[in-house]
Amino acid sequence: MNIPSSERLEKVYGESTESKKRFLALAENFQKKYGHEEAAFFSSPGRTEMIGNHTDHNGGKVIAGSIDLDTIGAAMPNNSTVIHITSEGYNKEIVVDLTKLEQIAKVSNTDALLAGMMEGAQKFGFEVGGFDAYVSTNVIAAAGVSSSASFEMLICTIINHFFNKGAMSCADYAKIGKYAENVYWNKASGMMDQMACAVGGPVLFDFANGSQPEYKPLQFSFQEKGYRLVIVNTGKGHADLSEEYSGIPNEMKEVAKVLDVDLLCETTLEKLLVHINEVSNDRAVLRAIHFFEENRRVEEMAEAIEQEDMTKILALISESGTSSWELLQNCYSLQDCREQKITRTLALTELFLKKIGAGVCRVHGGGFAGVIMCLVPLAQADKYVEYIAQYVGKNNVYPMNIRAVGSVKI
Repeated sequence: MNIPSSERLEKVYGESTESKKRFLALAENFQKKYGHEEAAFFSSPGRTEMIGNHTDHNGGKVIAGSIDLDTIGAAMPNNSTVIHITSEGYNKEIVVDLTKLEQIAKVSNTDALLAGMMEGAQKFGFEVGGFDAYVSTNVIAAAGVSSSASFEMLICTIINHFFNKGAMSCADYAKIGKYAENVYWNKASGMMDQMACAVGGPVLFDFANGSQPEYKPLQFSFQEKGYRLVIVNTGKGHADLSEEYSGIPNEMKEVAKVLDVDLLCETTLEKLLVHINEVSNDRAVLRAIHFFEENRRVEEMAEAIEQEDMTKILALISESGTSSWELLQNCYSLQDCREQKITRTLALTELFLKKIGAGVCRVHGGGFAGVIMCLVPLAQADKYVEYIAQYVGKNNVYPMNIRAVGSVKI
């Protein structure tokens, strides 16, 4: 069985030694499980959100990028109407019969997610079919770097290659993932996670145009500017917090309704201030203020990136993190407000950054639990990893880079 060439792996991963080992193991396991002599190979990265926390679902703006943690898959059509997926590390095989999608319960598991994606793909005019796949991932699960979106975009890339002759766009991928999460998981997700995984590299997104988000690739690297991106898993996932996660877009839409629009992107902070006393939900008001101010920060950061103004970039990321903590209020769960792994890890990180006099940190992704993001000078990166590992464990600290390639057949 032919695995991806060293040249192709170098283009995606920047190296071919370790990645080749992963794909050799993947190919062997796929052949052992499903008996195919040949396979097509796919990769879909996780994502990091640089700035634009919880704005996409209300038509806002985000700067995000794919990361060098990914979900990989070996797959082949099986000439049936049934999809079989084995995901490494999980005991249960995912099996979805395309003729019986309506029989699959809409609950938060991978079978439902896959069924929702197949239903969504067909609703948006694309072909689906049966295939076998073996999947492996090093994307942190349930922790804010979009392990679910990485999986979704991998599946979209597979069906695009096998059944749609490459006709599906990144926006189509994202619409399908969003549909599955909204309808089958009852999670009010936007499209940012999916788009960031699908497109690759640092990207400026504008979600005001609904199902056809605009995006612009940005030429930028934290590493080239002397900083290392470190994602820290704080020790608690947010897989069981969908209700609180969905509360953010829903409360923002409450405010929008008072202002006679559907989404906050259709109105302004000035109009909110005029009608602020008509909104009875104070937290919804704070979250709306966060939305408007966060959109401003995204625009300013895009300009700062073009001007290569690293001081401004860091200041905006810090301001965004403070707003998420104080206004958006997604740094801990109200289910148990005594457990605050996000804010605890932020506080510990800020002590370190204050001591060295450089760097910033902030909540990362959906929040409530999961991960934080830290930008630390390259010269201090190893020291920070060693420092924060004392509190969260070294296996929960991920120094990483932005990946230039999105979801792709390798």
